[in-house]
Amino acid sequence: MSDTTATIARPVVTAVERHVRALCERHAARLQFHGWHHVSFVRDKAAEFAAGNGSDVAVVETAALVHDVNYLVRRNSTAAAGSGLRLSILAGAGVALEAARWIDAIVDEAEMRTRHRDITREAQALSDADTLFKALPVTPVVLAHRYLAENGVSLRELANKIVGEQRDPHTEGYYFYSPAAAAAYSRWATANLELWQCIQESLDDPTVSRLLTAVA
Repeated sequence: MSDTTATIARPVVTAVERHVRALCERHAARLQFHGWHHVSFVRDKAAEFAAGNGSDVAVVETAALVHDVNYLVRRNSTAAAGSGLRLSILAGAGVALEAARWIDAIVDEAEMRTRHRDITREAQALSDADTLFKALPVTPVVLAHRYLAENGVSLRELANKIVGEQRDPHTEGYYFYSPAAAAAYSRWATANLELWQCIQESLDDPTVSRLLTAVA
């Protein structure tokens, strides 16, 4: 399903937003990283990128609202783990089944660990917004520890995940799909990836390991 317009009415998008925000607020203690602060940022930027690349803004915005509900289903999970909850939220808000399935596919397609150069425009807009959140200079400073706590992973596991998933898209030139996003934010992305590569290297130093053990 593609190249359609006005597939989701504004009141329906608003209903999805209310439901997701209520879930985020109810489970705020569990969603330290992927809470409403993350969802609302990704929603706003995804709508902006969708308007820029000519994709269906309402569909992309709705996909952004439900893109991380998998973290309510299982810690440290993939987007696919949230499919059942995602479709339930969309159905409850009045999203038609065909559009809901399209949104579910967009969320899977945009996922960092599996995305590729030729994903659809809607997935590109969602991916760029979610990727930007990861590349923000403030994210490793004020939010990385929240990711560790939310997902029960170690600093080494997070560094390996970031470098492993982001290095190839960065090197091969599709870290951001939007030319405007690439122009505005690629320097941040490069610095962020370099930081996590340095973290990987530092964790192999026994003295650093002892330091981290001491302050844990």
